[in-house]
Amino acid sequence: MKRALAELPLHNGKAPAALFDRMTRLAGAVVMAIVGEHGSEEMLRRLADPWWFQAFGCLLGFDWHSSGLTTVTCGALKEAYRAYGPELGIVVAGGKGATSRKAPEEITRSADRLGISQGERLVYASRMSAKVDSAAVQDGYALYHHSFFFTPKGAWCVVQQGMNERSRMARRYHWIGESVADFVCEPHAAIEDLAAAPTEDRHPASEGLLNMVAQEAGPNRSASAALIREEPERFLETLRAGVEGPTLFAPMRHVLLPIDVDLARLGRIVAAAHRRAPQDFEALLGTPQVGPKAIRSLALTAELIYGVPIARRDPARSGRWADYAYAHGGKDGHPFPVDRRLYEQDIAVVTDAVRSARLGRTERIEALRRLARLGG
Repeated sequence: MKRALAELPLHNGKAPAALFDRMTRLAGAVVMAIVGEHGSEEMLRRLADPWWFQAFGCLLGFDWHSSGLTTVTCGALKEAYRAYGPELGIVVAGGKGATSRKAPEEITRSADRLGISQGERLVYASRMSAKVDSAAVQDGYALYHHSFFFTPKGAWCVVQQGMNERSRMARRYHWIGESVADFVCEPHAAIEDLAAAPTEDRHPASEGLLNMVAQEAGPNRSASAALIREEPERFLETLRAGVEGPTLFAPMRHVLLPIDVDLARLGRIVAAAHRRAPQDFEALLGTPQVGPKAIRSLALTAELIYGVPIARRDPARSGRWADYAYAHGGKDGHPFPVDRRLYEQDIAVVTDAVRSARLGRTERIEALRRLARLGG
């Protein structure tokens, strides 16, 4: 499993209709060119690379460092899938806001239509990747976007994004499902920020951060699952005692008050999870209604009872990119306004190259390859 991360400033607004139409057409042409040249699985690997994805969004003409690049680029890819269908080479499900919650239904429908036998496995991957980045990794970013990409052979990747309203930053999470070994233990091979280095103003305090997929959190994961298999009342008694004393994760206030914990609701969730008797943390995380609050409560209680520390490591560091914004310009005028004539010309060039390659005439693809070598 590879998981990578990007961080971007939150921006309002949306892409103008005329630009989004061009983005859809160019995105479709680029995807079909890559699939034709390297295969569908390679297209997923590129979408799962935060730097490649950012460069792709810049190439399409969106704001070079905006949080909206994620949602608009994924939206353009989904529109391209609607326009080209199986010809695109990859299937696109999910999206922003309420549309993200339709991903399992869309995956199932597409899997049935395309005769993909691993439909249930793909739905599980979609749900678990979202659960990990919303509940197992509590870094202060609330997920609001989830796009799931997969191939007719069952390979998959995820691009999802959360926002931190306090810091006015968005964090993008990338997953690639090749050789999945463990959803809940160091699923990321590389973690990179696409913005400046983290600061206290931009990131939640480390005392409040919970990283249950860190390698060092393994004993706590096991203990959390063991707690749920015990009688629920034991866990709730420990939690009641905890809210009467000093908190372990709220440095701005010395006591955690009972009003901060909905014990009645938490008790119902714990009881429901106990009936399922999850044998490990992944099964616990996949339990319906077990979200960030339940995971945090279990982790802290497990630490208190068993002495197994939780992990507060934020898996992010900084990186550099942006040259591709110079391909066609940007919606916001940076580094220059979108050049519509050049944009249309490039759509025509790439689309014609894909069409020619599918007819067996490869000279246009060869010409693009030579241009790429010259550019390198």
